[in-house]
Amino acid sequence: MLLSISFTLALAQTPQGEIKAGPLAHTHESMATLVSEAQVAFPSHLTAKDIFVGPLKNAPQLGNAKVPVVLFMHGSSGLGLKAIADWQQWLASFGVASIAPNSFALKDRLTYTSPIDKDTYEKLHAFRASEIEITLKALQKMPWVDATKIVLAGTSEGSVPVARYKGKEFAGRIMFAWSCEDNYFVKAHQTNIPDDQPILNIISSTDPYFSTSNPWLGNSQATGHCGAVLKNNKKASIVLIPGGPHTVLTFPQAKGPVQGFLADLFKL
Repeated sequence: MLLSISFTLALAQTPQGEIKAGPLAHTHESMATLVSEAQVAFPSHLTAKDIFVGPLKNAPQLGNAKVPVVLFMHGSSGLGLKAIADWQQWLASFGVASIAPNSFALKDRLTYTSPIDKDTYEKLHAFRASEIEITLKALQKMPWVDATKIVLAGTSEGSVPVARYKGKEFAGRIMFAWSCEDNYFVKAHQTNIPDDQPILNIISSTDPYFSTSNPWLGNSQATGHCGAVLKNNKKASIVLIPGGPHTVLTFPQAKGPVQGFLADLFKL
C-alpha cells in the first residue's frame, strides 16, 4: 500500500518534458565546427601573454610547449553556461589547458526539457559520445597537446558519455553532476570505467536530477553518486557537496579536489 502511494505521488510530481525535434548525427561540416567552435582555455605560458579563453578558431599563436589538457563535455545547456568558461580559466591559471566541444555545432539539433522518453535520451547519449571521439582525434593532431596527459571530464548530460567511454586514451576522468546509476535519464547506466583508472566524481548531495531529492528519479534505491560502480577502484574519489545545486563546477568544495586530482595526475 505504501509503495502504491509513493508511486502515485511520484507520478503526480513528474513534470511534462518537451522535445524540440532535430538531427542527432554529426555531418562532416558539423564535425569540423564542433572543434573549431569549441571553447578553449590556454595557460599564459602557452600564449606568451594572458590566459586565452574563447573559441578555438580565434585562438592566438601558441608557443612550442606541450601542456596537459582537459577535454570537457558540457551539459544540455551548452557552452552558454558561464560557469564553464570560469572553470576553464581557473584550470589555465595553474597550467592546464582545456577544450569544450560545442555540441550545438550541429544546426537545429534536438533539444529537450526533462523528463522525456529513454529511447530519445539514449540517442542523445550516443550522439554526445561521438563528440568525444571526434574531439580526441583532433586533439591528438594539435602540437600543443601532451597526448599522455589528457583527462576526460563532463557535467550532467556531458558526464554520461564520460562514464561510458570504452577507450584507454585518457589519463583519468572527472564526472560532475552524474551518479552512474539507473534512473529516468538512461535505460541502464552502462558505466565503463577500469578499476585502475584515476576517477573523480563530484555531485551535490541534493542534486535536483540525480539524487532522491528528485521525486521522478525512477530509482528509490539510488545513492546519488558513483560509489557503487567505483567500489573496487582504489584510485577513485567521490565528493558530495551538501545542499549544492546541479552545477557545482566552480564551488570551492569542488575546486580543491579537482586541482589536487590534476596536480597528482599531471605531476604539476
